[in-house]
Amino acid sequence: MRGGASANSHDGGLHARQTNRAPVAPQADTLRSTAMTAPVPSADRPDLPSWVLIAAMLLSLLATQCSHMFLIDPVRALPAVLAMAALGAAMVTGRRTARPRLAAGATAFLQMTLFTVLGVVLAYALAAQSGALWDQRLAAADRAIGFDWPVVLRLLDMAPAVIWVLGLAYHSLTVQMVVVIVCLSALSKFDTLRTAVCAAILSGFVTILISGLTPALGNLFDPSHYRHLWPSVAWVEQGLIAGLRDGSHHVLDLTMLMGIVSFPSFHATLAAIFIWAFRAIPRLSVPGSAWAILTIIATPVFGGHYGVDVIMGLILAPPAIILANRLTRRRPSPQSVGAVLPA
Repeated sequence: MRGGASANSHDGGLHARQTNRAPVAPQADTLRSTAMTAPVPSADRPDLPSWVLIAAMLLSLLATQCSHMFLIDPVRALPAVLAMAALGAAMVTGRRTARPRLAAGATAFLQMTLFTVLGVVLAYALAAQSGALWDQRLAAADRAIGFDWPVVLRLLDMAPAVIWVLGLAYHSLTVQMVVVIVCLSALSKFDTLRTAVCAAILSGFVTILISGLTPALGNLFDPSHYRHLWPSVAWVEQGLIAGLRDGSHHVLDLTMLMGIVSFPSFHATLAAIFIWAFRAIPRLSVPGSAWAILTIIATPVFGGHYGVDVIMGLILAPPAIILANRLTRRRPSPQSVGAVLPA
């Protein structure tokens, strides 16, 4: 009956009566089936800029190895290798099975894992070849701005509950990254996800290069002089930085990589990028932003950063987001120009 009108008069009359009837609404089952099979929007921002940045970091690391060679403990490297292999397999599976959310999430995790490993090792290599420490200049800049850290530390030591809140916020930056990647990929917010990852890698690379020119131990304080304050990351890392600078630390344990960058503070930069990313997650926009803001506030004390470290880290975030947004923007193909979107 779909091919054309019938010669039979009865069929013709029936056809006429049927065509005069009001259109029948789709059944609920049909609507449910359509909703369940509706395609998930594919990622429309390329991953290439982030991969190019990672490749540039690798080349920079290889260049530093010409004069100062690090050795890697192969046994300790196994967990990182297995994790990256699993993420790579998930990325390929997501692309081959047309599951863009899986592909986007796995790609983001793989890129951030590679960036972390390469970035920390590159920071180690630059620290091993860096010149005089900048701590006196950074401390002087803090005093010029008006930061009085002894007073801040004394006041904070009288508020154990605040110490716990800020301490947990500071040490949860990796958890924030996981939440951002999982939520943005699950919600198919691929634009925001790729921009956030690219901005993180771009700003992190710049931060590491700057830190090689401005090495510092950090805004140190002795926790034994206080009742409740925790040791800062900078306090714990003193021996590591000294070993890198005198050449005694040359075997790397990939299960114990530690960020040693002081100026600028990448903790502050990344938290600011997460504030921007959380805006795309409706239910986490306010609590996620508050979480990241607490991380920024906690960074000087728990990270052992100078105030100028944090300020510079915050300054880096907006241009990194803007540039990453431009780099990851996919240009419309000729075939897509003038295409009609379905209702």
